[in-house]
Order: sequence, then C-alpha cells, then structure tokens
Amino acid sequence: MGTVVSFDVRAHAGSERSVVEDLLPAACSLLHRTDAVFSTWKPQSPLSLLRRGDLTLANAPAELAEVLDLCRVAKTLSRGWFDPWAMPGGVDPTGLVKGWAAERALACLRTQGVEAALVNAGGDLVAFGHPTADDSWRVGIRHPWRPDALAAVVEVRAAVATSGTYERGEHLVDPKDPGRAARAASATVTGPSLAMADALATALALGADDVLDAIEGPGASDGLEGYEAYLVRSDGTERSTAGMAFAEAG
Repeated sequence: MGTVVSFDVRAHAGSERSVVEDLLPAACSLLHRTDAVFSTWKPQSPLSLLRRGDLTLANAPAELAEVLDLCRVAKTLSRGWFDPWAMPGGVDPTGLVKGWAAERALACLRTQGVEAALVNAGGDLVAFGHPTADDSWRVGIRHPWRPDALAAVVEVRAAVATSGTYERGEHLVDPKDPGRAARAASATVTGPSLAMADALATALALGADDVLDAIEGPGASDGLEGYEAYLVRSDGTERSTAGMAFAEAG
C-alpha cells in the first residue's frame, strides 16, 4: 500500500512475550494480502484487472466487493467528496482500503493475552484498550507548515485518520473539479471505524467545511454518529466539531 505499518501491543501482566509475537505474522499476512488484492501498481492484482475490464466483480476476491460497498456508503455520507469512481484510470478505493486493512490487522491482536494494541498505517491509527492504566492512546497531528511542531494532539478512542498534501504533495483528486487543489491543509477525522474515518478525512481535505457540516450539522446522517473532525484550512484558520477529543501535548 506504499506505506509503513507499525504495531504497538501491550500484553497482560504475566503473559509471555512469545504469545504476543505469535500474533503479528497473521496481522502482517493480512496486510500483504490486502496489498496484493488492491494494488493499483501491480498489473495483475485483482483491482488492476477489474479497472481494465479483465475481471468482473462477481469473479473477483470477496474483499473487493466488500470494500466497494463501503466506498458507496462513504460517497453518500461525504456528500460526494469521497468518490473512488472519479479517480483517473478507473475505480480506486485507496482512500478507504488502508484504514480497512489496518482494522482487520488490529482484529488479529484481540486475544486474551493482549490488554491494548495500536496499529499505525502511515499515520492513520486504530486501537483498543489503554497503553497504561491511567492514560489513553494519543496522536499528534503534524502542523501543515511547521514540520517540527504539532497542530493538535487528539485521543485515539478507536480510530484517527489524517489527510493532507504537506507530505505527499498534491495527490488528492477533487471528484467535483479535478483541476482544483485540496481546500484543506490538514484534515483529521476520528470515529469508530478507521475505514470510514480514512475516507472521510480524504473528503474533508477536499470539501473542507461542506464535509465538516455533513459530520456535525443538524442534517447529519445516522451513519456519521460517533465521528468528529478537525480541519486546518489552506489559509491557516481552523475549525473542529464540538466533540473532537483534543488532549494536552505534555
């Protein structure tokens, strides 16, 4: 998936280290499987074959249909700002599938011997439990223009995804105006699912306040319950939803 995935696993007191280490190969295998199925760079991946018309969805691995179904939901919830079908070259669910894969990798770590765990997929995080008895998982959101500073620190209650152009450049495609640059310098979404938070963060980077209104506004869909957002606009101004769980950076 073109990124690095790291694991932070906290075992119950008395658990053998080998018990935890035995869980990681299954999680890594799942991530490699996801990359093999969904890569747009590998010409013979099922997604590449589907994009070229050399494979039908009915004959593709079941994961493809599952992820594309989630993409349809995300497109609706984001008011069309997340649209994998608007990508050059054909459908590209990259903006959702990384979070989806990280969630599945985390599920491999949910056993009796593990008290808490966090999976970091290129800066998008999904976690359960608490790293210590008195603390929660926290993540710093890099400042868009100051690489040595943080724009904010948020609690990771389940999932946190951030999208922007300050690390990878202008790589986001606006589905409503392909020639227009992203409206946000940094867009962060928290919520119960990293797959959906990943997609919504991409949408927020493109649609900015329109997507934030979709998440927080009085007409917000039931499908957005539990999601919060933090936006740094291109002009440096900021906005967040009322329930965004900010934490101290100390």
